Amino acid sequence: MMAASAQLRIRVQPGARRTEVVGLTEGVLRVRVAAPPVEGRANATLLAFLAEALGVRPWAVHLRRGAAGREKLITVEGMSTEAALARLLGPQGS
Repeated sequence: MMAASAQLRIRVQPGARRTEVVGLTEGVLRVRVAAPPVEGRANATLLAFLAEALGVRPWAVHLRRGAAGREKLITVEGMSTEAALARLLGPQGS
């Protein structure tokens, strides 16, 4: 039996002062990324940030759609979407 995979819809704001979760709007997680949208740097920073914030290995976080745009679909192996959002949003987001 395969473990759950979280499906996260994310809207990224690259070039921010720091990398952080801003909030959840209509099912889309908003994240500021402290990297420019050049040569995949914003995507790499986003994936590393999500892995650390969720407490999973970097290989468990995958960019499924939206490599060239602000709207992205990310999957996280080994946890549910609800658990991932709860960890990323903390007490204010539930």
